[in-house]
Amino acid sequence: MRVGVRIEQDAPHRTARRNMACGLLALFALAATHALAQGAERSGKEVVDSVCTACHASGANGAPKIGDRKAWSARASQGLGSLTRHALEGIRKMPAHGGNASLTDLEIGRAVTYMVNRSGGNWIEPASASDLAAERSGEQVVKSQCFKCHEKGKGGAPKIGDREAWVPRMKQGLDTLVRSAIRGHGGMPPRGGKASLTDSELRSAILYMFNPAAAPAAGSRTAPPAKRAAADPNHKLAGGIEFFLGFVKAESLYAFPQGSVERTMHGGIPEGSGHYHVNVSLLDAKTQEPINDATVEIHLEQPGLTSASVALEPMGVGAASYGNYVKPAPGAYVITVRAQRRGSSRAVEAKFNHRFN
Repeated sequence: MRVGVRIEQDAPHRTARRNMACGLLALFALAATHALAQGAERSGKEVVDSVCTACHASGANGAPKIGDRKAWSARASQGLGSLTRHALEGIRKMPAHGGNASLTDLEIGRAVTYMVNRSGGNWIEPASASDLAAERSGEQVVKSQCFKCHEKGKGGAPKIGDREAWVPRMKQGLDTLVRSAIRGHGGMPPRGGKASLTDSELRSAILYMFNPAAAPAAGSRTAPPAKRAAADPNHKLAGGIEFFLGFVKAESLYAFPQGSVERTMHGGIPEGSGHYHVNVSLLDAKTQEPINDATVEIHLEQPGLTSASVALEPMGVGAASYGNYVKPAPGAYVITVRAQRRGSSRAVEAKFNHRFN
């Protein structure tokens, strides 16, 4: 009887101990799950070592090899967001998610960053999925990043909306400004200090800073009329188009790295002296949108002496600007730029005066 009594008395204690043990196990399991969730996202190196090296270590199937600066530089120009989207969706022979559906968006973004950095880049590995957001408007980019210097003109940065400061820069072409933003210029770090910005986002940010008043209103693609810039010999308005004209000596382009866009565009830098690279950028005067669908030609006339016409080609970074090489004799010229938009029945002309030394 005493044995039976002992069993009956101990049974509640054993049940309590068992319940306590189960509770503790549940707590430990919950804590472990929480810890796993907190640290589940692998680093870029871990993802690359376990998945990406299958192709990117050797360059199999046309994949850019890790360490190939030239191959990765061209891709890095698209920005972290764009490269990550390609990897998520699959591109050419690379399947979606790199062939591993268990990889998260963030892990893929980190892997892309790691491979770019192993190939000459200096990107910051994304900390959260928000760093891989969809493309932002020019206004969003400026208000989140560019304003830090451009709002007050820090370090000589042209202020937002100061078209007198922006026009001289625009005469070298919108794409030249975009490339400067991509690579960094003066005190400005590459991509304005934010590696996740795409080329397209940088272009939109530059256009917004050039003329914030032209930013589309919410729910509308039409912007208010642009405020006219101060008179500039390299900036003309004709037929609803803003023309920006610029020349640089061809030999100055040798300062760019071998294989860069600047050294390879238009068949390469011509040999010999006296050559110039001409750049024409076109903006819709009403919306301030880049005109990227035009046929553009430049006519150089030295009154009473010589004349020549040259077709301009879309520039290497996007097609907002058009360029080519010319070899004018020293002297004063009347330069006519003709632009005909796709679907338009007529060309628009703008005339400039320019002296070559």
